[in-house]
Amino acid sequence: MPLTEKQEALCATSAWEFSDLRAVFINCTLKPSPEKSHTDGLVAISKAIMEKNGMTVDVIRAVDHDIAYGVWPDMTEHGWDSDAWPGILEKVMAAEILVLTSPIWLGEKSSVCTKVIERLYAASGQLNDHGQYAYYGRVGGCLITGNEDGAKHCSMNILYSLQHLGYVIPPQADAAWLGEAGPGPSYLDEGSGGPENDFTNRNTTFMTWNLMHLARMIKDAGGIPAHGNQRSEWDAGCRFDFQNPDYR
Repeated sequence: MPLTEKQEALCATSAWEFSDLRAVFINCTLKPSPEKSHTDGLVAISKAIMEKNGMTVDVIRAVDHDIAYGVWPDMTEHGWDSDAWPGILEKVMAAEILVLTSPIWLGEKSSVCTKVIERLYAASGQLNDHGQYAYYGRVGGCLITGNEDGAKHCSMNILYSLQHLGYVIPPQADAAWLGEAGPGPSYLDEGSGGPENDFTNRNTTFMTWNLMHLARMIKDAGGIPAHGNQRSEWDAGCRFDFQNPDYR
């Protein structure tokens, strides 16, 4: 997906260094490869902006992988014969940016997206080196496509889920394209107007740069300050600004 002249100019005039950052896009389409995913069209724009700025970007189509159901990090330890999620999680944990993408079905994010969020939740209880929850210090966003209402509803659900797990959500952290309600061309179909839509291009651009800027700021600051949010300290009895309980 080629960038617009404005998007190219923003990349060319950037004064910021992002080449040490990584991003992962998880496309939660219901279509396995090599079927065309319209959501991939929006991913391509955001990915291109990041790569123009030297970032390393992975795109994972979740349905192509044998991801087990469940809320444990590795479901082969809980009765499943196979589970591709641990390998995907390694890439997620190696990245400063995570973008979840989904089509809209019946006004909701896809079932695949729900499954991915459940598996992300499975690792939310793990701790980082500072005793904080493992996703602290990472930023998240989302991209949505469809031919029916629900883009903001899906974004609200996804972004809430990410922040609940520990991700930081920057301003304008979502973007979407909606075609005419009902049967009709989808984003990448000829004549849809999707790739030329200024509103969608603007929001996708803003989302991408805000993700990069916030990831840069947090990484340069050494992460989220570790005070008042350390699970390890709380479990040890520290109550931060509350009076500590008297253990006798």
